[in-house]
Amino acid sequence: MGRDPEAAGGGYGPEVAGEELDAGAGAGAGAGAGAGAGAGAPRLNLATQGPEAEGMTMCLRLLTAAPRTRAQLEQAMRRRGVPPQAAEAVIGRLIRARLIDDPTFARMWVESRQHSRGLARRALSTELRQRGVSENDVRGAVAEVSPEQEEAAARRLVAGRLAGTRGRPLPSRMRRLMGLLARKGYPPGLAYRVVREALEQEKTDPVDAGLDEEALYEGALYVGARYEESILDADMAMDDEAGRDSEAGL
Repeated sequence: MGRDPEAAGGGYGPEVAGEELDAGAGAGAGAGAGAGAGAGAPRLNLATQGPEAEGMTMCLRLLTAAPRTRAQLEQAMRRRGVPPQAAEAVIGRLIRARLIDDPTFARMWVESRQHSRGLARRALSTELRQRGVSENDVRGAVAEVSPEQEEAAARRLVAGRLAGTRGRPLPSRMRRLMGLLARKGYPPGLAYRVVREALEQEKTDPVDAGLDEEALYEGALYVGARYEESILDADMAMDDEAGRDSEAGL
């Protein structure tokens, strides 16, 4: 399955080497790059001084480390102090060389995170928006996850954690399992249904046991809201790290 587009060491920009760089030379090296983009791709002599060369060098180094969205690269150049006109020229060159491809980034992100982390569409959408992916691209990528796939992923998550909750009081088991799904972005209604059905297969019915369904539902809502807050906090930390990298010349 697809790897995490932000995994270290898996970028799709070329290594910066030599006096002259063909910005499309590495376009086929990884996520989001189109085949054959090297022919006729823009060339930039990175030995020359100037804000555009500085911005291009920084962006290519970031892309070599991991795929990035247009918004992430624009932000990195702003933090580095690259003038807007030069930054726009760099972005244009990278788009023409197909080294920036937000729709493909979004699709790979969804494929990787849904498969490896079991994230629901809501969580996937939030993560992509935090990385500056446009609403159209977010919707297009997330639409590839069907409701049936989402529910199947939720069931796999619960099945993988169910045994570890045995021996605990039933309310604790429900909270833990529903909290797991809420943190992955699953709607409370789906989370409750999947967890209840999993417990019923063990001949345990939460309603028969006298559990408060409304309280469990509200608890899942609260955990889901906290999860989205944690995404924002993590993304702000990532932005700060990117800013420190650009200031350090990475």
